[in-house]
Amino acid sequence: MSTPTHETAQRPGGVVRIALLGCGTVGSQVVRLLQEHADDLAARAGARLELAGIAVRDTAAERSPWVPRELLTDDAASLVRTADVVIELIGGIEPVRPLVLAALESGATVVTGNKALLAAHGPELHAAAERSGADLYYEAAVAGAVPVVYGLRESLAGDNVNAVLGIVNGTTNFILDEMATRGLSFDDALALAQERGFAEADPTADVDGHDAAAKAAILASLAFHTRVSIDDVPVTGIRAITAEDMAEARESGHVIKLLAVARRLADDGTRGISVRVYPALVPTSHPLAAVHGAFNAVLVEAASAGTLMFYGQGAGGAPTASAVLGDVVAAASHKVHGGNAPRESVYAALPLLTPEQTPARTQVQLRLADKPGTLAKVAGVYGEQGVSIESVRQTGASDGDARITIISHLATEAALERTVAKLSEEPRVREVVSVMRVEGV
Repeated sequence: MSTPTHETAQRPGGVVRIALLGCGTVGSQVVRLLQEHADDLAARAGARLELAGIAVRDTAAERSPWVPRELLTDDAASLVRTADVVIELIGGIEPVRPLVLAALESGATVVTGNKALLAAHGPELHAAAERSGADLYYEAAVAGAVPVVYGLRESLAGDNVNAVLGIVNGTTNFILDEMATRGLSFDDALALAQERGFAEADPTADVDGHDAAAKAAILASLAFHTRVSIDDVPVTGIRAITAEDMAEARESGHVIKLLAVARRLADDGTRGISVRVYPALVPTSHPLAAVHGAFNAVLVEAASAGTLMFYGQGAGGAPTASAVLGDVVAAASHKVHGGNAPRESVYAALPLLTPEQTPARTQVQLRLADKPGTLAKVAGVYGEQGVSIESVRQTGASDGDARITIISHLATEAALERTVAKLSEEPRVREVVSVMRVEGV
């Protein structure tokens, strides 16, 4: 088989040939939409979008009825060499990485929803695209149908982004929402998420925060024009969240959300960025508190534009396929009319802030000896570490014990960690019940 040129103008009738890698939930919806909206997509792109082949692991497996079986192949390596645009929806890193690199190096545009690949090997992929003049699109890699990648990469290219806070994993948001609204335990809420198809049989990537961390790395790289990999993102998942945590959050006027948080700091002589994933208390009045079920939302704080919120379905076949096809139309238009997607922008090269530099606020729940002077001892520990207390609330007492909740003012992560360590050593502190970040204040 000869390798066709990537110059669409040399093809009769103006055709952009598309190779699809993977035909699962999202891939099958991409096929359906390519067929159902063929005329509209051709008008928008300036050429017919022709599906050249669909690479799958098992060509004999049952497929959606609209998937043309004659296009199925298990030879992905050969398929990518025949295409103008390669849609990668397999996921993971190997054996996908060499396929994507081969496509880019041949001059084919790659459209991918693979956040793990981008977070681990983004610089390599961007470099391959730049060498060959190909495009690399990845709107579907973060928040499904929500156009936050486009917003950061293009719409806000003329602004300075100071912070990005996002609910970027629908599975964990569904679990926490069920715990908050129905009083379910973590295990019961996870089981319900699995029953409804929101969580995988092995939910580790979701509930331990790794999926959100990959997305946080991508968002931070775009927002701050700095290369951030998944290895740069400290992660805390949601397995330790209890029904008691949810009840305490409700009593204090908060909800608990798993957040991807990226901030740029440029004051007090400190310049750099922090990127984190953790469960956090969010005031019920905050926009992110109203994000329910498996939906995603990302707040962007920009110097000139102010606060923007991107909200919508963060997963699912049709919503994610919508994001994929948006990238495909843009890529095909470039093949027809010329031009390129924005290149990787890493000119800022901002350093990652250390825990001694990163500001944070925490809520700490303690079980204390209910004796005179105990609270003064606790306050003294905070003061010794240079951490100011915003509020103290007693939430219960029994059998000589008292339970209190302390919310701090802004301090550094390191100072807050030292405070908790010292509290756990204080004889009058029976137990450090929980420690949680506070956001949105």
